[in-house]
Amino acid sequence: MEKLTFTQEEKIGLQLNYRKLMTICADFDESINLKHLKSLIGQAVESGLCVRDKHGIHPVVHDLATAVTFCERVSPDRNIVIALLAYRLCSVGAMTSDKVEKEWGGDVGKLVRGLTKVATLYGKNANASVVSDNFRRLLMTFAEDIRVIIMMIVERLTLMKTINHHPDESFVRDVAYEANYLYAPLAHRLGLYSIKSELEDMSLKYTNRKTYSDIAHELNATKVKRDAYIAAFIKPVKEKLENAGLKFDIKGRTKSIYSIWNKIKKQKVDMEHIYDLFAIRIILDTPPEREKSDCWMVYSLITDMYQPNPSRMKDWISIPKSNGYESLHITVAGPDNKWVEVQIRTRRMDLVAEKGLAAHWRYKGIKSESNLDTWMNNVRDILEAGENGPMELMRNFKMDIYDKEVFVFTPKGDLFRLPQGASLLDFAFNIHSKLGCQCTGGRVNGKSEKLGYKLQSGDTVEIMTSSNQQPKLDWLNIVVTSKARTKIKQTINEQRTRGTELAKEMIQRRFKNRKIELEEPTLMKVIKKMGYKTVTDFFTEVAEERLDINAIIERYIELSTPVVEEEPVKSASEFTLMENEIADRTRSDDVLVIGDNIKGLNYKLAKCCNPIYGDEVFGFISAEGVVKIHRHDCPNARNIKERYPYRVIKVKWSGKSGSQFIATLRVVGNDNIGIVTNLTSIINKEKSVTLRSISIDSNDGMFQGNLTVGVNDLSALTALTKKLITVKGVKNVERSN
Repeated sequence: MEKLTFTQEEKIGLQLNYRKLMTICADFDESINLKHLKSLIGQAVESGLCVRDKHGIHPVVHDLATAVTFCERVSPDRNIVIALLAYRLCSVGAMTSDKVEKEWGGDVGKLVRGLTKVATLYGKNANASVVSDNFRRLLMTFAEDIRVIIMMIVERLTLMKTINHHPDESFVRDVAYEANYLYAPLAHRLGLYSIKSELEDMSLKYTNRKTYSDIAHELNATKVKRDAYIAAFIKPVKEKLENAGLKFDIKGRTKSIYSIWNKIKKQKVDMEHIYDLFAIRIILDTPPEREKSDCWMVYSLITDMYQPNPSRMKDWISIPKSNGYESLHITVAGPDNKWVEVQIRTRRMDLVAEKGLAAHWRYKGIKSESNLDTWMNNVRDILEAGENGPMELMRNFKMDIYDKEVFVFTPKGDLFRLPQGASLLDFAFNIHSKLGCQCTGGRVNGKSEKLGYKLQSGDTVEIMTSSNQQPKLDWLNIVVTSKARTKIKQTINEQRTRGTELAKEMIQRRFKNRKIELEEPTLMKVIKKMGYKTVTDFFTEVAEERLDINAIIERYIELSTPVVEEEPVKSASEFTLMENEIADRTRSDDVLVIGDNIKGLNYKLAKCCNPIYGDEVFGFISAEGVVKIHRHDCPNARNIKERYPYRVIKVKWSGKSGSQFIATLRVVGNDNIGIVTNLTSIINKEKSVTLRSISIDSNDGMFQGNLTVGVNDLSALTALTKKLITVKGVKNVERSN
């Protein structure tokens, strides 16, 4: 194995990041033993176990950079730092997970196993989430421990920074797309907003460099003008807040390039007409007991100076977002009557907004009342339910992340968050799955409402139920939450399964009462003949008593009859040519030898396969005592021979054919002008062939039809088939039963 070498740039990066990590780890207890970790990694490098991946990414440099980025952008954590550095040793075989657990504890071992699972999925494909099975497994790994999500988000951020000028454009594009539709939404949901914005910006840069460069150039060109406007807006605000005795920081922030691009697409305008291109952020230094009151004081002072836009007011202080985000957003008309967004928050709120609430409490074992646990359980429900394909899975997954929220109360005053557009039925399922399954409606603010009522923030909702109520398929049209959709589908599938078992039992019991042996292949034919697309639909109709079992039995008996005597139904034809039917096929001549060289017996040629002189045939003694002649390749031959072997006799042709036999040829081809004339012309030229009937259907430039002819024997039919296939436009000619 090739020994791993470092470039000069990589050596500098390693030294810089190692010093940073040593400084950070100085605050941890001695159990981290970073020097020991460095020694183990060094040994793996020297032994040639750590090699670059197929894209040239240096694993040691990448892991160290990820650990430092995690500490800087999220929060320093002893177990996560060790796991980020140690899991590579496990993945290359330098250590086992058991040894990691023994060395640094069970929690580190758990994290390493989670990272190893993710690494295995990426090892199977450069872009793991492109593959549906891998995507599901990836999310399931994330759902086992929220810390794995955070670690992988930071790992993707580190990778995105590394591949800016990577020569493999396809690899860069795949990583960028994945970061945009998987990791950025996850970062958003976990409150890692700065990381989310950075991932989105880099994703746009790597997938659409021209758009990214155009917006960046425009921002740079207007920077001086924009900075001057921000300074003019901030100056009087700063004076007002200082006079009120508040301690604060105030700064202007331009929106991310990706956010600007989305606004350009959504609003269909250029950058000059985007009124909220930048925002002013006021961060207060205030004690916890005065956080809300001081934020509202700032709101009052600013709206006294600048006219607010009430429709753009967002109060996430009174009711924080489900990921813990707290801030007061207002939009006011600043100098020159331009709209400016102002964000008001405290130092604590800003820390949570920048680094995410989950990053601070979850992996330290602190209990929280955040709805983050509920969301993670919801993710598990979506995955375990097995939605219909990766696109449906992705749609539900992203829907729960990005949807705006409405806040609804129970009669007892409990508060619930749901996505905007949620119905009364969504609310019922959100409280409890059983409540949702039995929901018949509800009372909203004292007024009766139906299941599909769209909830509004501030509604007080009381759910009405009935033990006889069951989920219905059309409920899927009135719910938007993945939890409700998943439970409805699960319950309906369970109902159908129970209904299928009940229907099977009903059919078996009725067949037994009629003393009819039930064979599954024949029942499948009955289901198909009765026009059902799926077996489940058929059994559902039986279980719900919309289909009479007696009708099923009658069709079953019809299909169980070994010989089908009816002529096949002909399709509507544009051309019709009919002559007298050939005489009754009851014969007493010596064309056939039946059984032990017996001639002169009455027999009939079976209409289900129309045998002709020269075909390999056999005889079947019918209930009427008549011998019916079938071809060996007759569609009923197998059934006859298996069920009535004692009624089958040997038959062979004798002498020469003295009369004509009926045969049908199926012809398929291009619908060219004169093609029917050409076909009939060839038939008429054959001395031993007569045309009995012709039916042709034409559709979308193609035709298909049946030619019924009288022929003396099989050789004449074979010769005719070869000539017909040579006609221009004919694609296929074959004998029909």
